[in-house]
Amino acid sequence: MPQTVRGVVALSKGAPVEVVDVVVPDPGPGEAVVAVQSCGVCHTDLHYREGGINDEFPFLLGHEAAGVVEAVGEGVTEVAPGDFVILNWRAVCGQCRACLKGKPWYCFNTHNATQRMTLTDGTELSPALGIGAFIEKTLVAAGQCTKVDPEADAAAVGLLGCGVMAGFGAAVNTGGVQRGDSVAVIGCGGVGNAAIAGARTVGATTIIAVDVDDAKLETARGFGATHTVNGRSEDVVERVRELTGGFGADVVVEAVGRPETYEQAFYARDLAGTVVLVGVPTPEQQVTLPMIEIFGRGGSLKSSWYGDCLPSRDFPMLVDLYRQGRFDLDGFVSERIALDEVESAFEKMERGEVLRSVVVL
Repeated sequence: MPQTVRGVVALSKGAPVEVVDVVVPDPGPGEAVVAVQSCGVCHTDLHYREGGINDEFPFLLGHEAAGVVEAVGEGVTEVAPGDFVILNWRAVCGQCRACLKGKPWYCFNTHNATQRMTLTDGTELSPALGIGAFIEKTLVAAGQCTKVDPEADAAAVGLLGCGVMAGFGAAVNTGGVQRGDSVAVIGCGGVGNAAIAGARTVGATTIIAVDVDDAKLETARGFGATHTVNGRSEDVVERVRELTGGFGADVVVEAVGRPETYEQAFYARDLAGTVVLVGVPTPEQQVTLPMIEIFGRGGSLKSSWYGDCLPSRDFPMLVDLYRQGRFDLDGFVSERIALDEVESAFEKMERGEVLRSVVVL
């Protein structure tokens, strides 16, 4: 039978979120119901509330989550009731041209649950990134569930569902950081710090954190930054070059998503170096670069969407590294909160006071 549970909903653009009753249907073919144990408060959820993604209100917010599978629908073989899972927002199809080329992290036909969760009056909800996890139980496509070690702390490993995976993957999957590389990361929020932690994990020797906030730079040192640059008082390109023997970094991760910081990233890389854009720009933003510089400097200019991750490969591996003490997911958890504290968590996030507030159920 359908279940009625509590969830956090954005009813209209810009309005404070509300905790309301939500009806969760039984899972249909290819679907699963997950009892949510934790969900991080990500900036993307605020974008949804502000109408920055689309206008398909009301939204059921939350997507960076972990929990236990409660029930599965017909044909589901990936997971079973009782499995501890991290939710991902890219359930790969296995059949599109990217999947058939052996590059499923680029899947062009990712999918969500077919059924919709609703308000008690029958109004259909739009789940954030196809998940909607600020809720006691959620309905997702079974392929959005990735089974991991059940001994792991849900509040920590759930963050792999979005921000931490995006940052780690930007450095390691997209940027291809290797042992001995020099890396600069511009923007030291949750995603940027995950890129720093990823670079340290794979053996980068010079890791330069760039931000305009000294407190964030100090936090970045805890995740593995060997040097810091305050972009408010220092010339970013000049300092990165100084710290890399005058050459520039092998890989520069831009985790802000602004034209001026992207230009810094472009000029702060070494010849034949790589720039990775993981910060999300707004549609109207543009960047202008001399074509002779693009040609003459060589290397790669890349973008990274969800860290070019394959959840079935990357989530269990990162949980194992976390359990071994080699990847500090606990450091990203700034506070643990209740469902009715999401609105105040948005305010703390906007003030830059937290890396991640995590709803714990």
